Amino acid sequence: DRLWGYHTPGFFKDGINDYVVDGNRDAINPAAVGTKAAARYRLIVAGGGSVRLRLRLMPENAKSSLRDFDKILDRRRAEADEFYLALQSDVPDGDARLVQRQALAGMLWSKQFYYFDIPEWLNGDPQQPRPPETRQHGRNTDWPHLNNADIISMPDKWEYPWYAAWDLAFHCVTLAHVDPDFAKEQLLLLTREWYMHPNGQLPAYEWAFGDVNPPVHAWAAWRVYQMDRDRHGTGDREFLERIFHKLMLNFTWWVNRKDADGRNIFQGGFLGLDNIGIFDRSAPLPTGGHINQSDGTAWMAMYTLNLMRIALALAEDNHVYEDIATKFFE
Repeated sequence: DRLWGYHTPGFFKDGINDYVVDGNRDAINPAAVGTKAAARYRLIVAGGGSVRLRLRLMPENAKSSLRDFDKILDRRRAEADEFYLALQSDVPDGDARLVQRQALAGMLWSKQFYYFDIPEWLNGDPQQPRPPETRQHGRNTDWPHLNNADIISMPDKWEYPWYAAWDLAFHCVTLAHVDPDFAKEQLLLLTREWYMHPNGQLPAYEWAFGDVNPPVHAWAAWRVYQMDRDRHGTGDREFLERIFHKLMLNFTWWVNRKDADGRNIFQGGFLGLDNIGIFDRSAPLPTGGHINQSDGTAWMAMYTLNLMRIALALAEDNHVYEDIATKFFE
């Protein structure tokens, strides 16, 4: 309504803010129905004092109450303590355990549902005014296959509520400590056909999916595999094999698209390094040509070594992968 300058009747997501901040009672639905809700408490807390609020979400006709609130909360806290006691058995320092536990809690808290349908974004909602024509020629128009609707680990649910390919890879290595299945699912997710471009490129981030992030996905997959293997005694070969085949497509994209001279000297552009120079490394040079990048070449060297490690691990059960490992060794 505000973005496009159209004034249509209804209740919008800014309504809660307008009601609380501006006192606009017409901004919220008096029928108390809709897709968003907020609990509002008016409290006066004395200096040095505290107030404790108990809130429980339940079905409208539920007979439960807050009588067992403290009991349930204590039980969940004890379960969490038991979980982390086993996880941190090799961390003797109490402060270090607390820091790690808080860090892992932050990672778990940063899961969020992410929805982005590129065709819908380009063409607009059928029930709403069409977006400006310039959108058809702007960023992400060459990703018409992308349709994301998944729970994803975000850099920050408030400030950066969108995934970034290499951020997510690092997240997964940390998440593997507490939820290895979720970590593996996340790594596989970005290689699925509704994320990965048909040409093999992984989506970088929402601002421009076609940007290039450092190729750390294979490193993350190998580390998650190792951590899972060390914990359970055997590694998840199915996961490793599934992601290896998809990463082969991405590796081929790098070789074909980011080695302009065919000399194994790579470009890449931005590659996730903020404020690295006075010009945009992802933009075409005004004089023509391209920039050979030491960081792009180093990342590809690491990518090659990681894929070789994975191929050698898979070759333990299937000799076919020996030939692929040899190729990466070359």
